[in-house]
Amino acid sequence: NNAKRVISQLIEFGETKRGWLGVRIQYVTNEIAEVEKLDKPRGALVASVADGSPSDDAGIKPGDIILEFDGKIINEMVELPKIVAATDVGKKVKVKVWRNQREITKEIILGRLETSSDFKPQGKVTEKPKENTIEGLKITVRLLNKQDILERDLPKGTSGVVITKIEKDSPINYLEENNIIVEAQKKKINTIGDLDNIVKMRLRGSEKTLLIAIYNNQNQRRYIGVKLN
Repeated sequence: NNAKRVISQLIEFGETKRGWLGVRIQYVTNEIAEVEKLDKPRGALVASVADGSPSDDAGIKPGDIILEFDGKIINEMVELPKIVAATDVGKKVKVKVWRNQREITKEIILGRLETSSDFKPQGKVTEKPKENTIEGLKITVRLLNKQDILERDLPKGTSGVVITKIEKDSPINYLEENNIIVEAQKKKINTIGDLDNIVKMRLRGSEKTLLIAIYNNQNQRRYIGVKLN
């Protein structure tokens, strides 16, 4: 069916015209579903939204979980790109998302993938200012600075902490040095103390699952559910 659609477009237009949302998405894990109070892991979690994209214009935000697109239920993340690509460019579609533990509906006018701007790969961070330890996560971090934002071409106004060391028994030992933590529990990280305080509060509470947002070393924004020790 996909081949027929592509062939039909090539015959009619001489090129392909595939739908584009302008989001990076990831799987909804058990931990993320638990933190978001979702009944089960389903949908596609929005990790980041491209500036000026159809999703940005419609008010889609990082952390939203897309549950339904144009009347089609999204059971797993991999289903969404196929459905979007097969949808007509310029069509206004209703998108159901899970935000702040409730379902809301947004209307998006679909863009065209072939004319969209892709996310740019960036260089490494080399500056090493003062470092502090987040005991609850067993990591060492430093504050994100303007040079980091410039070199990695992060969105203006980005704030957070850069991971400089990860202990082997850290609950996030699968991450990498130079990953950037920008959110914890949907709260923006402006200082090292912000992250430390949120981690300590979760450790003192009954729920030991923490939701963080990071930029990985390919400068892709991701959400991660963390089981604290």
